[in-house]
Amino acid sequence: MDKKNALRAGALAAGTTLMMLLMSSPALALTRDDGDDPGQGLSVISTVGLYVLLPIGLFVVIAGLVVMLDKSKPKGATSSESSSAKV
Repeated sequence: MDKKNALRAGALAAGTTLMMLLMSSPALALTRDDGDDPGQGLSVISTVGLYVLLPIGLFVVIAGLVVMLDKSKPKGATSSESSSAKV
């Protein structure tokens, strides 16, 4: 019975996805809007830098700041040891 429900759910999801793809238009990409004035396109290097390297760099910077500024207790210390050491 469980296999039948999974198959039914998969068929429903696939059918819904297929219908959405068939019914959606290609966003009218060839039709220009009034007042539309696009700039120059990005080169491959600019696109990769903007959408791949920049997010990875930001992630590394943020992760590095979190690790450097972490003020948690050392791994070996327990709560009773650290509280008695402070007193």
